[in-house]
Amino acid sequence: MVARVPTCEFEADQLILKLSVTLAADKSAVDGVVQGIMHLVTEMKCAEGKEDSIQLALSEALANAIIHGAKSDPSQLIECNVACDETRGVVIVVRDPGAGFDPATLPSPVVGENVYSNHGRGIYLINQLMDEVKFLKNGTEIHMIKR
Repeated sequence: MVARVPTCEFEADQLILKLSVTLAADKSAVDGVVQGIMHLVTEMKCAEGKEDSIQLALSEALANAIIHGAKSDPSQLIECNVACDETRGVVIVVRDPGAGFDPATLPSPVVGENVYSNHGRGIYLINQLMDEVKFLKNGTEIHMIKR
């Protein structure tokens, strides 16, 4: 029997790296998780030259999941799955236990008074940094791809 990864479009035999991490919804856990994932992504040469974009998008996605999805409740868990392939790039999936949201209703952080806000740029940054971004399961799951 061949094991399949249901959230990934890559064939299992073509993957260089598959990683699943679960962390408590504690903002202090983000840096360590991001550094560990990025060490592996860099070492495996999954997206050479694009590591900075991936790192910032991953940090923003995890922070949003913790703050908005899990309401910074450390008893809640955030899931992060990473898969990479030299020819197709990196896929990152972050899931939170929250109620979700509609990304289409978020105000643009580069228009009007929002420019001066001290928050609200995470989703905008993720969309700018990654090649493809999808929100699933009512916004409780984000799929990010960098080729």
